[in-house]
Amino acid sequence: MFEHLRTFFTNLITPVARLLLRWNVSPDAVTVVGTLGVVVAALWFFPRGDLLVGVLVITAFVFSDLLDGTMARVSGRTSTWGAFLDSTLDRMGDSAIFGGLVLYFAFVVESELLAALTLYCLVTGWLTSYTRARAESLGHEAKGGIAARADRLVAVLAAAGLSDMLDVPVLLEAVLWLLATASTATVVQRILAVRRQARAAV
Repeated sequence: MFEHLRTFFTNLITPVARLLLRWNVSPDAVTVVGTLGVVVAALWFFPRGDLLVGVLVITAFVFSDLLDGTMARVSGRTSTWGAFLDSTLDRMGDSAIFGGLVLYFAFVVESELLAALTLYCLVTGWLTSYTRARAESLGHEAKGGIAARADRLVAVLAAAGLSDMLDVPVLLEAVLWLLATASTATVVQRILAVRRQARAAV
């Protein structure tokens, strides 16, 4: 849903990417710094109940996910290592965001149900990535689904920020229920897609 925005933002940050390369900053360094920023912000601000501040700080660092890739393409230094590092640290950042929200619901809101719901969103988010990676390792394809990583990330950050700014906590809760449903459907869709491909290959 939100993938079409990548082209716009990539064009926007290309001058920044060129500048950092002239300063001899490596794409890997941007990846690591961006992930650390997301992790620290999510695990510091969310458990304290500072959702809006956390979202703003996280959003600033999330752009490094586009910046490092743009730097690699501009410099011609794309590599399997860079792709592996980027993908792995993306999962770390995502886990920190949902993990921070789990702590927020557990200790600030004091709702076991919402903490469990957020944890479920975290697990199913990992499963959507795992099903694709495992399918591709077996020579199949599992890219489909209605809850891609970018969709989940934008939805939960927007909902968290707005629910805090507008003091409408039900907004975040509703989005989490929606993400839980969409992520579950995505995992099931990918499992069925690989099942069809595996049967066709026999």
